[in-house]
Amino acid sequence: MATTILSSAQSAVKNWWVSLLIGILYIIAGVWVFQTPLASYVSLSIVFSVFIFVSGISQIFFSLSSRNEVQGWGWYLAGGILDLIIGLLLITHPLMTMAILPFYVGFWLLFQGFMAIGLSFQFKAADVPNWGWLLFLGLLTLVFAFLLLANPVFAGLSIVYMTAMAFVSAGVFRIFLAFDLKKIKKEFS
Repeated sequence: MATTILSSAQSAVKNWWVSLLIGILYIIAGVWVFQTPLASYVSLSIVFSVFIFVSGISQIFFSLSSRNEVQGWGWYLAGGILDLIIGLLLITHPLMTMAILPFYVGFWLLFQGFMAIGLSFQFKAADVPNWGWLLFLGLLTLVFAFLLLANPVFAGLSIVYMTAMAFVSAGVFRIFLAFDLKKIKKEFS
């Protein structure tokens, strides 16, 4: 198992910056939502739609560019396609999006959280340092996802703040992941 992850990571780390870029975008989105809570709910549906769409494109690019080197690259591709489809649905139905935004955000964050937890355990098996932080941030993302899904009626400002916090925690996870991948790249260079 550890050998498979390390051999996959050796080639995949050439695109470590994609995870860094996604993490920075998540944090920027989270800070923006914190700064504009009243206007954010309407804007959030539009920004979230575009953001998920762009995130899907980035994940598809990563998976396709690493398909010959990364074992299990199909999971990255599936996640990217899912993000792309959800982003497209959100962009084309803005009024509906505002009504069901908590569910979209909740299920999307749920997927991101489980992906983060899975990656952290793969990093643990490969003896990559800081895997515990990745696990913590994945669990934190899951907490926010469950809070959104458990209280969709109580969306108002709470969804704005929970979404902002979830974006920031997912962004920090992606940045930690990027730097761990970069460390692996240096080890094998």
